Amino acid sequence: MEKEDSCIVRLFSNYCALSEEDKRLLHRLEESPVEVQAGQTLWKEGDKATEFCTISKGWAYSFRNMGDGSRQILELYLPGDIIGMREFAFSQRLTGLAMIDDAVICHFPHHRLIEIFRTSTILTAVLFAIVSRQQALLTERLVNLARRSAQQRLAHFIFEMYERLNQTCAVNGGHFRLPLSQEQIGDALGLSSVHVSRTFSSLREQNLVLRERHRVCLPNPQALAKVAEFDNRYLNDSLRPLFDDHERQNESSSLAT
Repeated sequence: MEKEDSCIVRLFSNYCALSEEDKRLLHRLEESPVEVQAGQTLWKEGDKATEFCTISKGWAYSFRNMGDGSRQILELYLPGDIIGMREFAFSQRLTGLAMIDDAVICHFPHHRLIEIFRTSTILTAVLFAIVSRQQALLTERLVNLARRSAQQRLAHFIFEMYERLNQTCAVNGGHFRLPLSQEQIGDALGLSSVHVSRTFSSLREQNLVLRERHRVCLPNPQALAKVAEFDNRYLNDSLRPLFDDHERQNESSSLAT
């Protein structure tokens, strides 16, 4: 895989400009790819947590199985995402991880992250930003579950996927791939499959979301965002201003001496 084609490089580039050395370090995280199958569980809650993985193709989700046999989907991982960051300080997995569709992932041990910390200030800052964003995604999901109607929940979820995929150039004219079953969407939003189906029908009638199997079209994305009361600040901030200020300060210090 060439650096230019790397999902993880594209994701990191959303935060700040990367040097060729930074891209090389990221590219190493996508070495030794492994193909995995849809529905495969990569790890379970309580398994040893000794490594991360990147996902270069396909989708995955983290989950908790509940005592009554139900399942809560917590996070969705898209191409370019790093999985397992939250468990860096833990010896055991806090959640399970399963594949949504056929995928390609790359495992790397925790010490590889230490290498990045030692080598690149920029990548360390971006990794910190990514963990912060993952926390923001969970916070927004909590608000979605607790305070929004079924229509707002689904509208917010669909528009969030649209925004995230757009950041890795996976949206074409409002069209994108959403390889989730109604049951999986329901497990993420706290809704039954029947309720998800009815809500999709309502959004279709309003010409807000057109869905055919695993393809989605948003005829008017901003109208959907309005229905969802979507605030994209938790997705679209970057580190560029921080590094721009840092460079200006360095230039000023150089001129002063």
